[in-house]
Amino acid sequence: MDDHLLGWLKTLDEERLARVLANRLDAIAPPWPRRLDTLAQRLGNGFAVMEVLRRLPLPALEVAEASLVLGDQAGPQSLADLLGVPASELAPWLDVLFDHALAWPDDEGRVRIVGALARWWTAPCGLGEPLAHYLNSWTVSADALRGLARSLGLPHGPKRRTVTRISEILSDPARVAALLERAPAGAGRLLEEFAWDGPVRDVDGGRFVVPGTPEKWAADHGLVFRPSWNVAEMPREVALALRGPDYRPPFTPVPPDLATHPVDPEGVDHLMTLAAPHVVERCAAMLENTAKTPLPLLKAGGVGVREVRRVAKETGCDEDETRLLLEICAVARLLAWDEPAGGLVPTERFDRWRLDDAAARLRVLLAAWWRMERSSLRRSGGKYGTVLGDDPSGPAVARARRAVLGVLAGLPASTACADRAGLVRLTHWHAPLLDRALLAECVPGVLEEARLLGLVAQDAITDLGRALAALDADAGDETDDSSPAVEHDPVLVECSTRALASVRRSALFGADLTAVVTGPPSTELAELLDRVAERESRGAASVWRFSPASVRGALDSGYTAEGLLADLGEVGTVPQPLDYLVRDVARRHGEVTVTTVACIVQASDPALLAEIAAHRRLGRLGLRLLAPTVLASAMPADRTLAALRENGYAPVPVEDTGEITIRRARIEEPQGGRLILLPGGQVAELEPPAQVLVEPPPDPREHARRLFAAEGGGPRTAGRTWAVIGRMASRLPTAQQSLLGFVVDRGVRAGITLADGLTATISHGELRSGVLDAWCEEAGDYLEFPLADIVEVRGAYA
Repeated sequence: MDDHLLGWLKTLDEERLARVLANRLDAIAPPWPRRLDTLAQRLGNGFAVMEVLRRLPLPALEVAEASLVLGDQAGPQSLADLLGVPASELAPWLDVLFDHALAWPDDEGRVRIVGALARWWTAPCGLGEPLAHYLNSWTVSADALRGLARSLGLPHGPKRRTVTRISEILSDPARVAALLERAPAGAGRLLEEFAWDGPVRDVDGGRFVVPGTPEKWAADHGLVFRPSWNVAEMPREVALALRGPDYRPPFTPVPPDLATHPVDPEGVDHLMTLAAPHVVERCAAMLENTAKTPLPLLKAGGVGVREVRRVAKETGCDEDETRLLLEICAVARLLAWDEPAGGLVPTERFDRWRLDDAAARLRVLLAAWWRMERSSLRRSGGKYGTVLGDDPSGPAVARARRAVLGVLAGLPASTACADRAGLVRLTHWHAPLLDRALLAECVPGVLEEARLLGLVAQDAITDLGRALAALDADAGDETDDSSPAVEHDPVLVECSTRALASVRRSALFGADLTAVVTGPPSTELAELLDRVAERESRGAASVWRFSPASVRGALDSGYTAEGLLADLGEVGTVPQPLDYLVRDVARRHGEVTVTTVACIVQASDPALLAEIAAHRRLGRLGLRLLAPTVLASAMPADRTLAALRENGYAPVPVEDTGEITIRRARIEEPQGGRLILLPGGQVAELEPPAQVLVEPPPDPREHARRLFAAEGGGPRTAGRTWAVIGRMASRLPTAQQSLLGFVVDRGVRAGITLADGLTATISHGELRSGVLDAWCEEAGDYLEFPLADIVEVRGAYA
C-alpha cells in the first residue's frame, strides 16, 4: 500500500472521493472496502492500474510519463516547462490522473505517481534509472565513488555530499557539454546513441577496461554504468542533459482530425432494421444446419475453409457471414464440440435461445461479439485466420473492437467516417496502449463485422451500435458464459426491439408458386418458408419458390398436407396452384418407403430365424423378418448379439461388407426445461429457465459516505487477533482458530458453521466486542457472527 496515496485520500471531501470511486468502480467491487487503507490498497493494485491505463487517452499517459521522468521534482509548473506548454493546458490532464487515483498532489504541491505505474513504466521517454539509483547501489564501492569524484574534479568528502555534487554536475547540460569537450574521439557519438536509443544497450565489455577508449572514459566520468560485463546503461539525468534544454517529450492534447461526411439518418436506420433481423435469421439457419451435419474441426484446431463454404452454401449465407456467426455462436455457447457426434453441434442453450423473442436473441449475439477475443474478418498478410483458431492477440483484438466502436459513437449524429487511416489514428489517440499495427489490421474487419450485425451502416454508427458502445466496461471476457449487464441493458433492449420492429410476419403468395416478403422476414417466417421452399433472393425483399422437391422436404420433416397448408395460411393467402402442389406431392408421398436398421441377423435355417423372431424375450430388439433367412434388428449389433446369447443362441459377429455410414442425432434435454419437438418443426418448452438478474452497479457516493463514516468510527484495534479468537471462539480447535485469524488479518475466504447449523462463506473480517464482522458471500453484505457460536471453520477455494 502507498502511504502517500492513503494520506491524499484522507484529505479528500466526500464529493471528490465519490468522483474517484466513479472512475474506479473496480476498487469498490464486492466485498467493498470499509476503510481508506483497504481502498488505497485496491487503488494501487498493479493489475487494476493497468486496466485503468487502457481506458485513458494519449495526453493523460504522456503527462504520467513526463511525471515519471521528473520524479520527485514533478509539479504542475515543472511538468509544463518540460512539455513546453502553459500550465493551464496541462491542468485538465492532471485532473484526469487525479480522478483515476493514478497520481495525486502531495502537501508540497508535487505530483506523486502510483507505485504500480512506476514499476510498469521502467524507461519513461526512453530514459533510464535516476542517477541516485547507480550512485547509491551496493555495486558501486567507496573507492569507485572516490575515483568518479576525482575524474569530475571534485574534492574528497563524505559519501552523501559526494553523491550530491556528482548528481549536480551530471544533471547540468552545460557541465556535461564541457566534459564532452575533453572527451576522446568517438565518445560523443557513443553517448548520443545511449541518450536517444538507450537507455540500456549491449556493449563490448573489453573496451571498458582499455585505457583511452570512449567507453572507458564515459564510465570513468559516470556517464554510463555497467550492471554486467556486456550491458551498459545511461542514467536519466545524463540522458536529459545530452538531449539538451530544448528537448520536449511528446504531448498531444488535441486529437487528430478525422475526415467525415454527413449521411441520411433515415437511411442508416433503415439499414439497421434490415441487418439486425437478417443476422438472427441466418444464425438460426446455420445452427439448424450444424444440428443435421456436425461441423468437424481440423487437426490443428478450427474449422476448415471447405466446411465454411459448405455451410455458407447450404444456409444461404455468404462466407463472411458464416465465419462471423460461427465464432459468435461459439462464444455465446450456442455451438460446442460434441465427442460422440465428432464435430460442433448446437448446445442445449440453443434450444432455449430460439424460443426467446427476436430482440433477446439479437442481444445474445451482440454480447458475444462484444467480448469475443478474435476478429473473424481481420486479414493478416492478406489472408483470413482460421475460423475458431487460436489468435495470440486475442484480448487486444477485443479491446481494439470496443475502441473503434467507441470512437464512432463519439462522432456527431448522422456523421460517417470518410477516412479509415484517420480512424486508426484517432482510435490510437483514445487507446494508446493498443498496438498501432494490430489496430490498423483490425479496423476494416471491425467495420465489416459491425455492418453485418447492424451496428454500423454506411460507415456511420447506428443507434444499436451507440447503445452497445456505451457498455465498454460491461463487456466481460470471452471465457464468460454470458454478459448479463450487456444482454439486459435497458437502452440496448430498447434499441434491439426497435431494430427488429420492422420484421415481416406475413408473405405474399403468388400463383407462380413464389412467396415474397417485402422487408426483413421474422425468424419464424423465414424458418417456415426455408423448410417448404427454396430461397431465390434476399435483401430489401426476399423471394422463395415452391417446388415438388421443396414440398417433399417439408413432408419428410413431419408435416402433413393439412398442417402445412394451415401454417402457410396463417402467414398469407394460399393460392390454388400452391394448394394443388402441396396436396399432389402429399398424395404421392410415402408410396415407397426406406427403412434404416441397426443391424442384420442372418441364418441358413428359415425355421430358426422364425423362432428367434417370435421369441418373447427378444421383443425389445424390434426384430422384423425381411426374408426367410434375414432378420432386421432395431438395436445395434453389440446389444443384439448380447441379447441372443443371453437367451441360449450362439451368434457370431460378422464384419461389415458395405461402406454405409449412419449419422445419429445428438439428443440432450436442456437443464432449464425439456424441449419438445412438435410437427412442422415448431417447438415448445416446459419449465422455462429463470430470468438472469443483473447486479446493479455500485453507487460511488454511497461508498464514499460509508468510508468517511468508518474512518470516523474510532481507531482499529490491531495486534490482538489471535488472543481474542483464542479466548472467544472456544468451540474451535487450534488449527481452525488460526484459519479464522487469517480471515481477519489477511482477508482470506473460509467457510464457517454456526451452532444452529447455519453455514456461510466469509472473508475480510474484523473483530469487535466478541463478534466477527465479515463479508458474507451468500448475503452479499457484511454480517456479524458471534465468535462463541462458530463451531467449525474450513478452507474455501474459489
